[in-house]
Amino acid sequence: MSDAQPLLALRGVGKSFLGVRVLDAVDLDVTPGEVHAVVGENGAGKSTLMKIVSGGHAPDGGTVEFAGRPRSFRGPRDAQHAGIGIIHQEFNLLPERTVAENVHLGHEPVRRGLVDRRAMLTRTRELLDSIGQQAVPADVPVRRLGVARQQVVEIAKALALDARLLIMDEPTAALADHEVELLYALVRRLQERGIGLLYVSHRLAEVFDLADRITVLKDGRRVTTVRTADTTADELVRHMVGRELSHYYPDRARPDDRGPVRLTVRHGTNRRLRGVDLELRAGEVLGLGGLQGSGRSAVARAIFGVEPFTAGELTLDDTPVRLRSPRAAMRAGIAYVTEDRKGEGIVARQSVLDNALLASRAVGTGRARRGVRVRELLTAVQVRAAGVDQEIRFLSGGNQQKVVLARWLALDPRILLFDEPTRGIDVGAKSTIHDLVRRLARDGAAVLMISSDLPELLGMSDRIVVMRDGAVAGELPAGATEEEVVALAVGTAR
Repeated sequence: MSDAQPLLALRGVGKSFLGVRVLDAVDLDVTPGEVHAVVGENGAGKSTLMKIVSGGHAPDGGTVEFAGRPRSFRGPRDAQHAGIGIIHQEFNLLPERTVAENVHLGHEPVRRGLVDRRAMLTRTRELLDSIGQQAVPADVPVRRLGVARQQVVEIAKALALDARLLIMDEPTAALADHEVELLYALVRRLQERGIGLLYVSHRLAEVFDLADRITVLKDGRRVTTVRTADTTADELVRHMVGRELSHYYPDRARPDDRGPVRLTVRHGTNRRLRGVDLELRAGEVLGLGGLQGSGRSAVARAIFGVEPFTAGELTLDDTPVRLRSPRAAMRAGIAYVTEDRKGEGIVARQSVLDNALLASRAVGTGRARRGVRVRELLTAVQVRAAGVDQEIRFLSGGNQQKVVLARWLALDPRILLFDEPTRGIDVGAKSTIHDLVRRLARDGAAVLMISSDLPELLGMSDRIVVMRDGAVAGELPAGATEEEVVALAVGTAR
C-alpha cells in the first residue's frame, strides 16, 4: 500500500511552543485505503502532529501536502473542507439532537429556505448504509445511543463532508470489549472505500490487528516507520521506551511472599452483585477479570463503600466490618483508584498538590506531615509536571494517574483496589505503574487489580478471579491463558 501515491505527505514538519521543540523534522505519509498507526509515549508529539494535519495548529517548519497539493490550513474547518476529518477520543456531539441533525450540523440540506428534514434523514441513512451501519437509527437523539454507535455518528459526520482522510485518536478507549469488533469492521469498510486512516492508539494489540504501517514517535522525532508485517511488539516497545516487551511486567509473587488473608468477601450481594466470594492476601496481586458489565467494578465499589454490600459478610484481618462510605473504607486502610480518572479520580482545575492531598484531608491527617509526605511521594512516583502548583488537567494521563497513586499512598493503605489503572496510558507510564503495584505487594499490601487488558491481567496477577453476570464465574492460577479467562467470562468453560 505504501507504494501508492500518498494521500497525505508530511515532510520535515516541526512545531515549537514557547521555545520548546515538540515536533522536529517529522516525515509521514498515508496512502488511500491505508491504516497508518502512530504510536509513542505520552509527550512523544502524537497529539501535536494530529492537530497539524487536522488544521488545529500551523507547523513552523516543513510542508504538508494533501491530495497532491501543498496545504496551509487556516483552521479545522479549512481542513474539513479539504477532506480531512478527525474523530476525537471525547466525542463532539449534541446529545439532544438526532443522528441526522448531528451528521449534517452546519451544512443542512435546504429546500425553499427551510431545512429539508426528509432529505437530511434520507442522506444520513444512505451514508450509514454505505459503511454497513444500517442498524444505527437516523431519527433518534444521540443521547440514546451507546458509545460505539456514537462513534459511528462521528465517523458519518466526517464522511458527510466527503472526508478522504480520517484521524482516529484512541478510538477504542471508551469501548466495551464487544464493541471493539464493531470498530474493526467499520475501519475495514472505510479502507474498502479508499479512505486513508491515521490511527493513534496506546493498545499495541489493535495496532497490529488493523494497521498496514506503523510510525513510532519519541521526544517529537520520528524514530521509524515500518510495515506491520515486518515488526513485532517487542521491537516497537524498544523503539518507544528503550526496553523489551519481555521486561514489561515485573516478576510475580513467590509462594512465600504471600502473607495472611487481609480481606474476605462472603456471599457479597447488592443490586449489581449476587453472592460474591473472594479472598485477598497480603503480598499478592489478585486480578479481577470479566466482560464489561460483569460486575468487576461493582466489587471494588462495594468494598470501598461507594455502593455497599446489602447482604453477605466483609472481613478485614479476620474482623467483620460494615463499610458504608468511602471515608469509612479509607479509615479502615483501603485505597481505591477508580477507572474513571477524569470523572472521579481528579479535580481537573485544581493543582497537582491539591489533588494529591484529597484523601489525606478527607481522613484528617496532620497538615504539616501530610504536605511533606505527599511531596515526597510525587517525586517517588516520578510525576512530570512544571511544579506542584500546576493544574492537573495539563498533565498527561499517565502523570495524572501517578498523582492519584501518590494521593492514596500517603495513607499507607493495607489494601489497594485498582480499577483499570493503566487505561489510556502510554507503555512507558504503564511500566512505571506496574512496577509500583508489584512493589506495594512486596511491601505487604494486598492488591486487587481490575483490567480489561488481558495481557496486563495475565502478566500482573498472582491469581485471577473472573466475573460473569454479577457473580464469580471461577478462579485461575498464575500462568493462565487468555482463552481460559475468556471461556469463564462468556460461560463456555468446561
